Amino acid sequence: MNLYMVATPIGNLEDITYRAVKVLGSVDVIACEDTRHTMQLLSHYGIKKRLIACHAHNEVESAKGIIELLDSGLNVAYCSDAGTPGVSDPGARLCEAVRADGKHEIIPIPGASAFVSLISVAGNIGKSYTFEGFLSPKKGRRSKRLEELFGQGNAFIIYESPFRILKTLEDVRSACSNCRIIAGRELTKAHEEILSGTPDEVIASLSSRDRIKGEFAVIVVPEVSDDNTEEDSEPEA
Repeated sequence: MNLYMVATPIGNLEDITYRAVKVLGSVDVIACEDTRHTMQLLSHYGIKKRLIACHAHNEVESAKGIIELLDSGLNVAYCSDAGTPGVSDPGARLCEAVRADGKHEIIPIPGASAFVSLISVAGNIGKSYTFEGFLSPKKGRRSKRLEELFGQGNAFIIYESPFRILKTLEDVRSACSNCRIIAGRELTKAHEEILSGTPDEVIASLSSRDRIKGEFAVIVVPEVSDDNTEEDSEPEA
């Protein structure tokens, strides 16, 4: 039997592939990060399936139960609350456990991802970049990691909550005040917004608001040259 790792919308429920809908409708059981959240998606597409919880706090234990379901002849799909499983979301430990068990195939069902969506509208950020995900909530660790990321010389992508976005951007500014920021807020949702500029400019825009709402994906570009959008190549001999 198969375990399907299914990417789901990051906001707009229409951002799901035909294949993902077909898989979710055909499997025997759907494991998910939050059964209530996934139920909304399934209801939108008229899908009724048995749901079980598999989130960051029970992923190791849940993996054992999912393997038992696979062993019993059931196909299982896994989806996180939004986006691609294993990308700053649960799913990686489940994959490791099923792969180590060695009896079942793990099949990716690709789809939405917040940082990939942001890259598509960011312009030239260089040939190489690092996906970091969420930084530490502790200022010391966060600042140290930012220094390391800037030291690599490539663009990097972070995720941040509305509650810490200003503090994180201030730490980015302290590490490199003249870098370029492309910040996506509420991507694919009704109030989607793309902010770009220096740290000072983006901080000023967000600080002027009574309240900051929505999750952020942020691209930080230390420096970009004009000729790094494509790999250098030579004609074949």
